[in-house]
Amino acid sequence: MMLFRKKKAEKKTYDKENLRPVLKCSICNGEQVAGFKNIHTGKFEEAMFIREERELEEFKEMYGISVITKEY
Repeated sequence: MMLFRKKKAEKKTYDKENLRPVLKCSICNGEQVAGFKNIHTGKFEEAMFIREERELEEFKEMYGISVITKEY
């Protein structure tokens, strides 16, 4: 019998002055991708594919994010 342990979310950082956390959501198929958008250029950098609410919470905990903006 194998026991699975929950991996601890590794703490990561991001450039809070130039990047803002964003959840990109597809209207068509419901896909969600969490990442960071450069506030100067508008370029989006993917960080994690989100399939369920638990993964979004994990992403927020990993980067110390309390508020994330949704974009469609």
